[in-house]
Amino acid sequence: MTKTLTKREEVTREETWRTEDLFASKEEWMKQLKEAESFVSQVTKYKGTLANSAANLLHCLQAQEKLMEKVVLLATYANLKLAEDGSNPESQADFAIMSASMTKINTALAFIESEILALPEGQITLFFNEESELELYRIPLERILEKKPHALSPETEEVLASLGEVTDAPYKIYSTSKSSDMVFDPFTGTGGEEKALSFALFEDQYELSPNTEERRNAYHSFIKTLKQYENTYAAVYATEVKKQVALSKVRNYNSVTDMLLQPQKVTTEMYENQLNIIYKELAPHMRKFARLKKKVLGLDEMKFCDLKAPLDPEFQPETTYEKVSDIILEALEVMGPEYHEIMKKGLTEGWVDRADNTGKMTGAFCSSPYGSHPFILMTWKDTMRGAFILAHELGHAGHFYLANKNQRIGDTRPSTYFVEAPSTMNELILGNHLLKATDDPRMKRWVILQFLGTYYHNFVTHLLEGEFQRRVYEHAELGKPHTASTLTGIKQEVLEGFWGDAVAVDKEAGLTWMRQPHYYMGLYPYTYSAGLTASTAVYKLMEEEGQPVIDRWLEVLKAGGTKDPLELMQHAGVDMSRPDAIRTAIDYIGSLVNELESSYE
Repeated sequence: MTKTLTKREEVTREETWRTEDLFASKEEWMKQLKEAESFVSQVTKYKGTLANSAANLLHCLQAQEKLMEKVVLLATYANLKLAEDGSNPESQADFAIMSASMTKINTALAFIESEILALPEGQITLFFNEESELELYRIPLERILEKKPHALSPETEEVLASLGEVTDAPYKIYSTSKSSDMVFDPFTGTGGEEKALSFALFEDQYELSPNTEERRNAYHSFIKTLKQYENTYAAVYATEVKKQVALSKVRNYNSVTDMLLQPQKVTTEMYENQLNIIYKELAPHMRKFARLKKKVLGLDEMKFCDLKAPLDPEFQPETTYEKVSDIILEALEVMGPEYHEIMKKGLTEGWVDRADNTGKMTGAFCSSPYGSHPFILMTWKDTMRGAFILAHELGHAGHFYLANKNQRIGDTRPSTYFVEAPSTMNELILGNHLLKATDDPRMKRWVILQFLGTYYHNFVTHLLEGEFQRRVYEHAELGKPHTASTLTGIKQEVLEGFWGDAVAVDKEAGLTWMRQPHYYMGLYPYTYSAGLTASTAVYKLMEEEGQPVIDRWLEVLKAGGTKDPLELMQHAGVDMSRPDAIRTAIDYIGSLVNELESSYE
């Protein structure tokens, strides 16, 4: 008999996040949205006057800041409601209302950037001298001025802003379809029973199943549904790619890659280093890992759908959400009382939505709106792997809680090149805490497997997504069209090139490109490996030098976006302009694989 999935209204209160901390009710949200739309006039009254005086520019930026503080809470509320149940028509409608409102607001405010970019050379320096309070906005102003070589006319910029809902449509179409339209056939379990399947159930449970028959049957059902959507998703993603390529050309960038790297403050060399070195030099270690899995699990062949099969499924440390929370708090005491208190709040004050219900977004994320506490989405499955996922998202929460507390709204967000470092740092601290707390060889092996899960996620899954992205954009800039066939073919080549003969990469594995929303977020996937590269290096420094490194790390978290990623990492003690840190991380992964292999001898 097929098991029905839980509806959102049926989950317990303690499993959900407190969106009422943002707005007490939908009615209050609607009221505040209207007020925010009315407040736009407090900004637009300065339109056409920013070049007149430093005072006008200052007052306009102050009004814009107040508006953004309102808008970020409003947008977060709509996003969270859609994420918790994308099948809810009311949430879909509210998200559409919010999207339309954001487009109107962005269109109305487009003049600010245009007028700043139109200022004569040296004018902004004179304004800084005339109005000392403008220093508070130096960083966002300098970021705007960096775009000057690529700016279009004010009229064109306003038109582009007005098309925000259209240009954002590919991501919206993809995420809506994935969460609410896809229906998966039930599959046959090991005992002949029918089992329900969803995106979340596959990625969070059945893909990780210790039972080969169950895992492979679930995969076939999952792929069957993906296949039904491949042409639609290909058209959606091809539109996103064409949009980015077109924008890079009209803005006079050398390439779409240059355009997408600019806001990250990352050089092409840094980007290429992450992809090239890991793709080539990590592959032998991961092939060895795959062969070890095949041997230990007694598989006829190592199929692509077997890569996440657990090596020691019978050994599962005792787990409840509450016990995991205690372990995480104990591990993170090393970070000091301020950070530890943030973690405690996150685990006990309604920051985490861990329910498993229909329509819920798959995966995990942390949203940290300025002016509120962070919100974490995950699906809790009573596996200890969930402890590492939770610690990871709490790392994001702690980072932005501190950044939001110490910086203005325009200065809180660092480059995405750095953003995964604080989250993976939490995982490293947790894992090493568990290793030090046990003498049980099997428990130590389990922790090593969790570490390898983290590195697999960031250095394999997301890195291969980044390599796929690079090839897709290269093809697009050569004028080659993208269809379901070409996208699947490119993904297939990426997977086969990495895994070699260690894994049987079936033709359906190429459909993996359909599973990830990151492709609609610029060059985001590869940054996971950059963040983990940095956190690995900093953690090693922590072990060697102790408190001074922890103190510097907390300073980096509080700095938010006030420094470029290279400066942030250098302050923490790591030089990411050179490939050394990447190779250090790869060597560490190799040592983990070797240690794991030795545990089976």
